[in-house]
Amino acid sequence: MTTVKLALCQMNVVDNKQSNLKKAGEMIRAGVDANADFIILPEMFSCPYSNDKFIEYAEYEQDSLSLNTISKLAGQNNVYILAGSIPEKENDKLYNTSYLFDKTGKIIAKHRKMHLFDIDVKDQITFRESDVLTAGDNVTIADTDFGRVGIGICYDVRFPELARLMVEKGALILFYPGAFNMTTGPAHWELLFRSRALDNQAYCVGVAPALNEEASYHSYGHSIVTTPWGEVLAQCDEKEQVITCSVDLSEIKKIREELPLLKNKREDLYETKLL
Repeated sequence: MTTVKLALCQMNVVDNKQSNLKKAGEMIRAGVDANADFIILPEMFSCPYSNDKFIEYAEYEQDSLSLNTISKLAGQNNVYILAGSIPEKENDKLYNTSYLFDKTGKIIAKHRKMHLFDIDVKDQITFRESDVLTAGDNVTIADTDFGRVGIGICYDVRFPELARLMVEKGALILFYPGAFNMTTGPAHWELLFRSRALDNQAYCVGVAPALNEEASYHSYGHSIVTTPWGEVLAQCDEKEQVITCSVDLSEIKKIREELPLLKNKREDLYETKLL
């Protein structure tokens, strides 16, 4: 399979887990009806983006209502689903964790957000995920029917080293469920996804919640797919919607042969590696 149809579910996340799961199910079914091979939900798809809500909505992987719901939908519809992320509880720690389900509904990868969103933009936005969340420490890739994919979450996209490590491990598509805000989103969202795609000559996909002006945190939306040439293939606006697009994985080989960035690295002078 060289062509993969993606469905990006830019859902409006509200302060009600059952309502969010119902909406996720509706959007997933819309993706299935559009013959998508791979469906992606946003960061914190069943939970408002807020430290106090991370604690309130936290779930253990073993008995998670959110994960059980997505697992059933993946298996019933024979489709890959990247369950954006949930606040995952393990012992006394809380993680921002993304789960990838295969077409049977089995979890084939999980990524705990490595870079926690601790920022303070003067007079605009302050947020500290580290007040309640613990950082993950694993580079996450998964094998699918159409090749390897890499998974990061939101703020992870700002760190080119992580993207390069995933690509060096064979990832052809980099997925980043995210929730940029109305300060950083307009300034950096598209630029970062185009850059990570261009740097690594891979497809790069970001899926965010829609803008909910009643929420305490305002998501920028603008879920996006960028190409190995650094172009925008598809992009939402700020509203709730499902968009689909097809990516041609054969383009990766073609572009890497025409512009051999990865071959031209000076590994005699520098390298990116896991410690």
